[in-house]
Order: sequence, then structure tokens, then C-alpha cells
Amino acid sequence: MFRSHGDHGLGPVDMHTSIVKSSNVYYYALANDMGVDLMHDFMKPLTFGQLTGIDIFGEVRGVLPSQDWKRNYYRRPEQKKWYAGETISLGIGQGYNSFTMLQMATALGAVLNNGVKHRPHLVLATQDAGSKQPKLVGREPGVNLGYKPENIAVIRRAMVAVTQQGTSTRVFQGAGYLSGGKTGTAQAVGVAQGAKYNASKLEEHQRDHSLYIAFAPADEPKIAIAMIVENAGFGAAAAAPIARRVFDYALMNQYPSEEDMVAVREGKAANPIGTPRLASEAAWPPAPSAAAGAAQAAAATTGATAPVAPVASSGTIAAAFNPAHAAVTGTPTSGTTWVPRRRQAGATASPAAAPASALARPVQPRSP
Repeated sequence: MFRSHGDHGLGPVDMHTSIVKSSNVYYYALANDMGVDLMHDFMKPLTFGQLTGIDIFGEVRGVLPSQDWKRNYYRRPEQKKWYAGETISLGIGQGYNSFTMLQMATALGAVLNNGVKHRPHLVLATQDAGSKQPKLVGREPGVNLGYKPENIAVIRRAMVAVTQQGTSTRVFQGAGYLSGGKTGTAQAVGVAQGAKYNASKLEEHQRDHSLYIAFAPADEPKIAIAMIVENAGFGAAAAAPIARRVFDYALMNQYPSEEDMVAVREGKAANPIGTPRLASEAAWPPAPSAAAGAAQAAAATTGATAPVAPVASSGTIAAAFNPAHAAVTGTPTSGTTWVPRRRQAGATASPAAAPASALARPVQPRSP
């Protein structure tokens, strides 16, 4: 007997319905049928629990459990044994599973590329110190994982249905394109047997993380996203709305309205509100808000420090975030909204030390 918070009234469930309606019980049963080692062997080629090889320091491996892994990881004999109950929780990403957003995005990209996995890259080109001529960085060919096209089609159709009749329907209502996605929730702390999760009774750092993976356009995907918003709850509540704005920007040349950006930051927006601006016309860096100006004035009178507002510029958002013109600094980490920052003219890059948690700290999904 499996317990689940979201499977009431679903009736018979196949893989399509399990993805669209986010059925925990379907994956409990699937994990039980497969066993931990078979799951490990299927997921390892997708880079789960492996280094993706991205061209930046600080990537972490995470954990893709197996019986061998547990025998080697623990010291005491009683801890080395694999128990059947541990397999069940792996079906929805709980237990020893510990993956990064980069691994999830890489796996999604392989599915969208009909089973061909590519190594992720940040660097587009390098520049010769003498001639100043750019040189494109070569890309090694992808690895064909041998997946059957009909099986990939099942997953893609179901992920598209998630945005039309599933858990992210409200978020993508009215979008000018068709996308696919999957909501997720990653627990930060365990919940005791018989207890019920209640975010309002927990400290913020103990609350669930909001996850969303997505791709667009649905028929010919150009963008794959894996996103986490720490301690923000259900995937459709925080992560999916941000993914919607990313797609609107990349595919529709739309930049959110001021009221929409405020609502998204507060977790109060699903589909966009207000009138979006054209990204090709919106100024970048944005002018400081009235609140930011007041903070600067208060800091000046008290001698305290306040966040420095962006320097005014005649550039546009579209130009600032064009890969051909944007200079990227920093390291993407979990729980942060990471975007390229436009470097001031004449500035030089200084490599930042990558934190131990670089490229997304591994997370443990609480439900699919």
C-alpha cells in the first residue's frame, strides 16, 4: 500500500497520465518493478550522478544510488545492505538521489535531441590575445544513447500536455507558443511517518524547493530549462512562472511588466499580468525604482551601505543579453537567478573562484 498526497481520483494511470497529473504511486510501482540497479543503469548515461563535463570549474557529481554505491559508501555492515523500501522512494527522487539542475537540463536535452546527448558548454568562443580575432570553440559530436523514438515521443507528448491540462496549465495560459514541462518539489527536510507537511509551521530554510524543467517550442525545441527556486514550495507556484517569462523573452521578444516582476518575486503570479514590454526596446540596465532611490538616500544620511543601483545606459535588454555581446561573470548555483551581466566598456574579466556548491547543489525531489 503506497500513500500519496496527489493521486486521489486518478483511476487507471499510464505513463502519459502519470506525467501530466504528477502521480507518485505510478512511480512507486515502477521503481519496485525495476529495482535500484536497473534504474541506476538507465539513468547513468543521462549524466545523473555524473560530471557533465561543462567547461567551468566547480561542478559537483551528486549521487545516483545503486547497491554497489551503498556498499562502498557506508562502513558498518548493517548500513551496507540495500533494503527494498529504499527502492520505492527512489521512484519519485527521494532517498539517496541527489542531482543537479545541470544534470537535469542535460538529460532533458538528450530526450529532445531524440536520444543524442551533448556535453553542455558555456564558452562560445575565445579571443586571440594578439590579433584579437575570435575563435569558435569546437564541439565534439553527441553520443547516441539508443532510445526508441516511440518511447521518446510518449515523454514529449506528456510534457506538452502538462502545460495544456496538467500542473502548469495556468502558468502557460495564453502563451504565444506551445511548450512542454514538468513540475517538481524537492524537500529540504524530512517529514515523519504519519505527519503532514505544513510550510507555514516551518522555518523558511526548511520549506520545500520549487522545481521546473521545460522546453520550447514544442514541435522544434530550441531551449531546455531546469530551474529551482529554493524554499518556494510547489513547482508550479514559483519555478514554472519564471520559466514562462524566460520563454516569452526568448521566443516572443517580451520583457515582463513592472507589476508582473513584483508578483513573480512574491510568488503571486502564474501567467503574466500587465502589458509586457518589448525586450528589443526596454532599457538596460533598468532605472532604479523609487524604493531603491529611497534606500540610497537613507543610506547617505545614516552612513550605512545600500545596494548600488545599475548605472544608466542607452543599451537595451535584448542587446545586453545577446550571447555575441554579453560578457558572462560568476557561476550559476542552485537557489539563485543567474543571468549574464553586461560588463562595462573597457573592463577586463577576472575569474571568480567557484564555490563548492557551484553549478547547482544536488537536490532531492519530494514528488515528481
